Amino acid sequence: MTFGRVNPKFRLEDQGITGLGDVFYNLAEPALMETALKNGEGTLGIGGAFLVSTGKFTGRSPQDKHVVKTDSVKDTIWWENNAEMSPEGFDALYDDMIAHMAGGDYHVQDLVGGADPAHAVKVRMITELAWHGLFIRHLLRRPDTEALDNFVAEFTVINCPSFQADPKKHDCRSETVIAMNFDRKIILIGGTEYAGENKKSVFSLLNYLLPEKDIMPMHCSANHAKGNPVDTAIFFGLSGTGKTTLSADPDRTLIGDDEHGWSDRGTFNFEGGCYAKTINLNPEAEPEIYATTHKFATVIENMVFDPVTRELDFEDDSLTANTRCAYPLEYISNASPTAIGGHPKNIIMLTCDAFGVLPPIARLTPAQAMYHFLSGFTSKVAGTERGVTEPEPTFSTCFGAPFMPRRPEVYGNLLRAKIAQHGATCWLVNTGWTGGAYGTGARMPIKATRALLTAALDGSLNAVKFRTDANFGFEVPVDAPGVATVLLDPRRTWDKPDSYDRQAAKLVDMFAKNFEQYLPHIDDDVRAAAIG
Repeated sequence: MTFGRVNPKFRLEDQGITGLGDVFYNLAEPALMETALKNGEGTLGIGGAFLVSTGKFTGRSPQDKHVVKTDSVKDTIWWENNAEMSPEGFDALYDDMIAHMAGGDYHVQDLVGGADPAHAVKVRMITELAWHGLFIRHLLRRPDTEALDNFVAEFTVINCPSFQADPKKHDCRSETVIAMNFDRKIILIGGTEYAGENKKSVFSLLNYLLPEKDIMPMHCSANHAKGNPVDTAIFFGLSGTGKTTLSADPDRTLIGDDEHGWSDRGTFNFEGGCYAKTINLNPEAEPEIYATTHKFATVIENMVFDPVTRELDFEDDSLTANTRCAYPLEYISNASPTAIGGHPKNIIMLTCDAFGVLPPIARLTPAQAMYHFLSGFTSKVAGTERGVTEPEPTFSTCFGAPFMPRRPEVYGNLLRAKIAQHGATCWLVNTGWTGGAYGTGARMPIKATRALLTAALDGSLNAVKFRTDANFGFEVPVDAPGVATVLLDPRRTWDKPDSYDRQAAKLVDMFAKNFEQYLPHIDDDVRAAAIG
């Protein structure tokens, strides 16, 4: 039996998916909430939020992502970063997953990735769990109800957490699997309830498709000046570096918090919602995001709560430090109704430096911007990936290596060309540690970060005096409005300057060794900009 609104010529049966129980097409939030609660998938929270635990998987499983190696993609996939799967393994995986699904009830959401209609991709999400349907309905973009009558998906994602893959039969690494087949236009997800795999699978898809159209896909948040989309800023960064927090500036209009494209027409959000970390979420520092945790249908993942009052504990990380909330963009009062902006005027590269070496902000040349973009230095924050329990220094190229199907230079060259064409100013911002490394120093004050970003975005920071950093060669402001001068020189924040020098030399060496892999693929000016 089928329920909900759908193109009558595009039911699951027309895709060869038969033998299921009840199929619920494009249910709205109240019905999805009702079904998820009836199925015991989660708990009703204050304000109508949906509280859920994702079980043993509380973060992504990047080692379990596979791309099917077919003739059409074998020469364009970055195989050093993407585990291959044989077409035969995928076919067996697909057949076994569909057989496993027989008789079960499933939820279908017909959605869109991309706010710019000229570059949007239609995606059909088929989920075993009703709350996964709710989650992805928030995170992707929802077509108008009437548009569903003619909706035909270009790609299909099937997510069945109860299915366990067979590594030998299905040519994968473990019982958990995320497999992308660009020829069959299908993505399969099994063995994990972590909802983030849904959205990141679509992001990975767009990261492969869009460069062919000269569009730069970006793991970034974005906002623009109120009433002035021309004054757009983008914020690159991995989870935990502050993309969501820093882009949700009440004095600017939010375009989106995680995934965007940069086309010849400007910046556009891939998503229709936000996926914000909630650990230690502060109602004073982040009031808009905090408010969403008490709104109807917001999905609250892996947060500890009082079983009687349903009060959320924002400091308890006993389940995971990767506690999150997923909500539609319109829950943020200053969100853009179009999710489209102009060409970026400022590009912010966020890094969480657990070594305590990098300054809170630095100005980059275009060559330095490509260098730091390809390097993607940060620290993995506890909980974002399985097994990460405290910050770990890492290099994640393009600030999102797990989601990049193509070689990094493809994205780096696209970014560099667009910076040159549109004259964007580039900044490196450290939201990590100062006064010492992780365990000794302190986290960079968010008030100082906000003050520096405000000065960068309004142009006033360009007017101050800069010094050249001795370690990396970029420009660092000597003073800035509203920020203690000592904070701008990380060496001065350490009790023992010689300890800072040793730590800085160690980090410089890490950068150099990591960048060796890109030397054969880059221009001389980027190579020269590597270390100042």
